[in-house]
Amino acid sequence: MDDKITIIEGPPPTFESVDDGWAVGLTECPSLYDMAVTRLRTFNGPALVERCHKAWTSQGAMFLHYKNPLGLEERSPIMAARCVESNDGHVLLLWIRRIPEESETQFDPDDDDSNEI
Repeated sequence: MDDKITIIEGPPPTFESVDDGWAVGLTECPSLYDMAVTRLRTFNGPALVERCHKAWTSQGAMFLHYKNPLGLEERSPIMAARCVESNDGHVLLLWIRRIPEESETQFDPDDDDSNEI
């Protein structure tokens, strides 16, 4: 139970692509992944960051559990976490690892433009 942070209510999180060198370095492995950051308002951000640190110290993993826009449950590994204070309370910044999205343009081998004149 301590290996996840669950979004209980509200809209699905929004993920912003990350191109910072330090954050991209967190995904170095044989597989290809993208890094993204999300910002979540929370009641006790420091406690959630502490849970992440404890899991990572014991060589464990932390996951963000949320519902996607279709309402299906998803989970993504959390690679880094930080809590910041705002006027509205704590904001939890989570850097997560995601599988790269498929390209919107698909290659069609039957679509050969070389025969057009």
